[in-house]
Amino acid sequence: MKIAVLGASGRAGSEITKEAAARGHEVLAIARNPEKIAAAPGVTAQAGDASAPAALSALISGGDAVISALHFDVPAETLLSAIRKAGVPRLLVTGGAASLEVAPGQRLIDSPDFPEEWKPFAMGGITFLDALKQVDDVDWTFFSPAALIFEGPRTGTYRPGTDRLVTDDAGESRISFADYAIAMIDELEVHKHSRARFTAAY
Repeated sequence: MKIAVLGASGRAGSEITKEAAARGHEVLAIARNPEKIAAAPGVTAQAGDASAPAALSALISGGDAVISALHFDVPAETLLSAIRKAGVPRLLVTGGAASLEVAPGQRLIDSPDFPEEWKPFAMGGITFLDALKQVDDVDWTFFSPAALIFEGPRTGTYRPGTDRLVTDDAGESRISFADYAIAMIDELEVHKHSRARFTAAY
């Protein structure tokens, strides 16, 4: 597939770019500072700004999918307008874990031990997901990670979920950026979660 990765120089974006290219996809890796994108076969680094939808639509036109690994300072509608104008059929988003349920009706962000300083960023992800839920003309997928996503090895294993936080026997919810990228590209290829959210953890 021909895919564009937004935020391709970041931790999640760089792993997603690497994983997609390793599987033979043609990757347009877009970042404000493309010189930070690692050179690799199948990867074309390109300067771009997702907050400028007209310019972004020209870059991504003709692609099969866009994977956004951006922070949530770019509103959903801004990104969607570029995708609609470009005619790209799919959008996959690296989301946040805060809106995942830890008990029926209780989100992670509502837990008493959720750090107060994380809430402004976490609410950005929740707002973005809420906006996507109103969209029926773009085939979107929102990928919430584990509660802790860290620099670590590529194990090739993860356990998937949908709206409930995935935890291990010790009650921890963790995944490496490398394995998060595997789950994202698996979703790109298998397409199980159309206009839906999913999650993954060890």
